[in-house]
Amino acid sequence: MTTPTKAKGPTLKLGEALAEIRVSRAAFYRMRARGQAPRHLKLPNGQIRIRRADLDAWFDSCEVQKTC
Repeated sequence: MTTPTKAKGPTLKLGEALAEIRVSRAAFYRMRARGQAPRHLKLPNGQIRIRRADLDAWFDSCEVQKTC
């Protein structure tokens, strides 16, 4: 279930994003510590949300260029 925001479009809860990218919560936090996780929002209550556009952009940045 996505949560709409007025200015930036829908957001995903962390569990929803992790299910989509098939990564464990621990792996996400390791990626986050290394600066390799998708852009995300940390709410005042400590929960993490990821904008759909940011997740899509992260997927695009992971694409490997074909080499000859």
